[in-house]
Amino acid sequence: MKLKGYLLALVSAVSYGLIPLFILPIKALNFPLDTTLFYRFLISALFLLLFLLYKRESLRINKTEFLILLVLGLLYALSSDFLFIGYDLLTPGIASTVLFVYPVFVALILALFFKEKITRFTLIALVVTFSGIVVLSTNGSEFNINFLGLLVCVLCALFYAVYMVIVNKAKLNVSGTKITFYSLLFSSVYYLIKTLSLGGSLEASPSLFLHISIFALVTTVFSITALIYAIQYIGSTPTSIMGALEPVVAVIISVCCFGEFLSWNLILGVILILAGVLINMVFDRNKVH
Repeated sequence: MKLKGYLLALVSAVSYGLIPLFILPIKALNFPLDTTLFYRFLISALFLLLFLLYKRESLRINKTEFLILLVLGLLYALSSDFLFIGYDLLTPGIASTVLFVYPVFVALILALFFKEKITRFTLIALVVTFSGIVVLSTNGSEFNINFLGLLVCVLCALFYAVYMVIVNKAKLNVSGTKITFYSLLFSSVYYLIKTLSLGGSLEASPSLFLHISIFALVTTVFSITALIYAIQYIGSTPTSIMGALEPVVAVIISVCCFGEFLSWNLILGVILILAGVLINMVFDRNKVH
């Protein structure tokens, strides 16, 4: 089961890391971001609704489950909101990478509020991963980064970490697919309310709508569904450390497709992040069944 969990975490990481490939062309067209994210989450929810209907799985949830799933949807929406603000304040590659301070938050939340033990190798993996993020934020020997952008991405990471911990600890008596469906549905409601309250428009051309639909399927449906099941198989901390592959993919996309400068800091940061992932996988290998 643990091996399956790691594979699912890998699928989640790679598909989520492809976000710049889809979002940057949309931003270049000056299409409203809130409208884009509304359609992204709504279309994703509809994909999963069709799957649930195909599996003949009941959509019924009780009041407690409703409240928990509502919170999960808001957390996921807020995390996305802050990530894309970070894209504007930092480069997409760096913003996607700074986001991955969230494994530190996951481990700290579990340790502080759930008394969960942090193993030596997990701690080493977290330190190495975080070191990679620090390297990405430096220019030579100086810490050189937009501090507002850094704060925004740290808040994004915090919302994402809380989301992961709730999924792991809430013990919802529903399938991972249903958790994903309601999370996305409530996220779309958040962006619908935000768009309409700010006087935004929901109009989109057929070609742009198709682009957003593919964006939703690849970076949301595949990513968050695999994430939910990975957390259930291997827990929040290993999944979050595997998630450090997401910014690696995002950096590659940003450099190859959108001309982000490939500095030595960027290369070293990516190497350190990969090292953190490998440390966690290699030393947890004996526990795989």
